[in-house]
Amino acid sequence: MSQKNLIPIYALVVLSIGLATYAVFKTSSSTTSFFNPVASEGVLQSMPRPSRDSLMLFDIPSQLSFAGEEVPLNIPDVKERLEREIYVNAYWQSNMILLMKRSSKFLPEIEAILKENGVPDDFKYLAMAESGLMNVASPAGAKGFWQFLSSTGKEYGLEISKDVDERYHLQKSTVAASKYLKKAHQKFGDWTAVAASYNMGQTGFARRQSEQLQQNYYDLYLNDETSRYMFRILAFKVIFENPGEFGFHLRESDFYQNPVMKTVSVSSDIKNLANWAKNEGSSYKELKLYNPWLRDKNLNVRRGKSYEIILPK
Repeated sequence: MSQKNLIPIYALVVLSIGLATYAVFKTSSSTTSFFNPVASEGVLQSMPRPSRDSLMLFDIPSQLSFAGEEVPLNIPDVKERLEREIYVNAYWQSNMILLMKRSSKFLPEIEAILKENGVPDDFKYLAMAESGLMNVASPAGAKGFWQFLSSTGKEYGLEISKDVDERYHLQKSTVAASKYLKKAHQKFGDWTAVAASYNMGQTGFARRQSEQLQQNYYDLYLNDETSRYMFRILAFKVIFENPGEFGFHLRESDFYQNPVMKTVSVSSDIKNLANWAKNEGSSYKELKLYNPWLRDKNLNVRRGKSYEIILPK
């Protein structure tokens, strides 16, 4: 083959080598710019930022209070702990949306009872932290919105028996919680300590104050659960009072509502609640749904005692 005929072949080889070298260079350059923030001259380069829609950073309030008591956000670890709970709860979107939608069924009554009993409104967020505004039961046996143990519930006037458990009664358990919180305030003198002691117990909290020679919650070294507990309450307050700032834009129609109810007073035994509910124009499901404090299939009523049962009209 003549040298003249080899020229096109040489040209194709050179072009192929050039294209391969360019591809390797582009891959290396792209990898370096994304994964290696340090340029060849040792200057720190910023990583490529995702679009604002892909990750939202929140502005933490510069001032915050709980029950009229200032949260010392000037203390670095206090601000960091608050941020942690805000991000954990704001980015658990499914839970927060459902909590917001559910809250409209219960918060008005809780707010009214707290106010009537002289307890700061912010304690409604404690009920959220305790139960998510659901009648849940803990492994330790605490039950209801306010998570009362049986002994504590009875101490504060709640009936707890085979037929009836008023820890599941929204109004009565909120009154009992108000009494408990006010008594704790007499002991500790500030509402923040009251909220923290609700989690770990008054005796345990007072012991930590004594051991560490500190009275303020924010100055105490506590177990992880109680250390986070107060900040979870604060996170609920911040998010609920500024929902749009955290991406929650619920319409009025999005919130759950209870139906219009009627009240039936009962002063004698009900041997079969399903039959009784049907005779009242309702169902056993509705009876249990709106009166979760009724714990059995019947209701025994002591002499001189009466109960108010609510049903949809």
